[in-house]
Amino acid sequence: MSETPKNTLQYRFDGPEDAPVLILGASLGTTWHMWDRQIPDLTRHWRVFRFDMPGHGGAPAHPCGSVGELAERLLATLDELGVQRFGYAGCAFGGAIGAELALRHPERVASLALIAASPRFGTADEFRQRGVIVRSNGLDPIARSAPERWFTPGFAAAQPAITDWAVQMVRTTDPGCYIAACEALAAFDVRAELGRIGVPTLVLVGSEDQVTGQGEARTLVAGIPDSRLAVVPGASHLAPVEQPAAVTDLLVRHFSTAWQEAHQAAITPPPGKPALSPKSMTPTAPVAAVAEIAAAIQPEAVVGTVRNDPYEAGMKVRREVLGDAHVDRALAAADDFSGDFQELITRYAWGEVWNRPGLDRRSRSCVTLTALVAGGHLDELAFHTRAALRNGLTPAEIKEVLLQAAVYCGVPAANSAFKVAQAVIREETTPQE
Repeated sequence: MSETPKNTLQYRFDGPEDAPVLILGASLGTTWHMWDRQIPDLTRHWRVFRFDMPGHGGAPAHPCGSVGELAERLLATLDELGVQRFGYAGCAFGGAIGAELALRHPERVASLALIAASPRFGTADEFRQRGVIVRSNGLDPIARSAPERWFTPGFAAAQPAITDWAVQMVRTTDPGCYIAACEALAAFDVRAELGRIGVPTLVLVGSEDQVTGQGEARTLVAGIPDSRLAVVPGASHLAPVEQPAAVTDLLVRHFSTAWQEAHQAAITPPPGKPALSPKSMTPTAPVAAVAEIAAAIQPEAVVGTVRNDPYEAGMKVRREVLGDAHVDRALAAADDFSGDFQELITRYAWGEVWNRPGLDRRSRSCVTLTALVAGGHLDELAFHTRAALRNGLTPAEIKEVLLQAAVYCGVPAANSAFKVAQAVIREETTPQE
């Protein structure tokens, strides 16, 4: 075991030092211990590498803002250890990391297993809402509901010790790192890129998984060229915990065959083709070609009078701040009369002003709430209160903004604002039963 610096991850090795490396990635809210029951069998064949996400399992609380950033920290950890090529199996969030590695660093991944995974996990709104719940109430509501998301009812009732372990595992996660992971999953979407995953892939799903079920699994299989589906009976979201023997058997069979076949394909040339050396398998652009590309793009890059259309960037920011559901409703209601206005605010309010680097989104929410109180715009105050929660303001901080506004904008305006904000905060921060 090792606890590593900020740009790397806490990890542990099990198994013989001279064996090929197999990496196991855990789900959000869990630790590497979710794989404990796979280790005895997997270490007969591989040197198993497990890691904890930031703030999980006592790992240093250095949040990661995206799945890609977490994948880069994992690679930095492996680079320090001299591990270049590996097999990878990941559950849920761990599966997202595996897909990211296979897409961005295909030369490192020999074979892949995606468990309880999806090319897009739910909706961005769902994960940002979860972040609001944690920011307002801590992790206890998420922890108490974890067993019903992760296990079938029969397993949860029959295994109280494991159920309690699951609750405590989530409860002891760092809230800031959990929220950052929710933001990372909110932004994760590789649906359009699945065809570029070029390694042998096992897609494994529990038959009773209600979080990322068979529909998501079949989407992965339909999109990844060299993939196959395995459904584990009697398992929900954390299939490796609920049905350890079945999952272990599937992993052993997949990595024992697909890994070997991929290795043979890499070193055995087709008829009439020269064999590939490891060096030649790493794509490298000629220096002259790089220079030509740089020269070709340089003139456009330095022209200061040309500006990109801010519409697409504005739509991205608008959805991140207000939520997909709100934006979809606004766009669906637009017609020939109001459509130009929707385009205007997307392009200029969200693409130009909200996208400027001078203030962070928390600060912009404070300014916006104050301005809306001053103008008496209560309808907009309601959805910008939701936006403020998504942007990281706590209910206590929103209260302070409204108190400040009461002094400078007037008590009657603030009185109305408090009623609107109180209703929104109660709705947004109350955990769903």
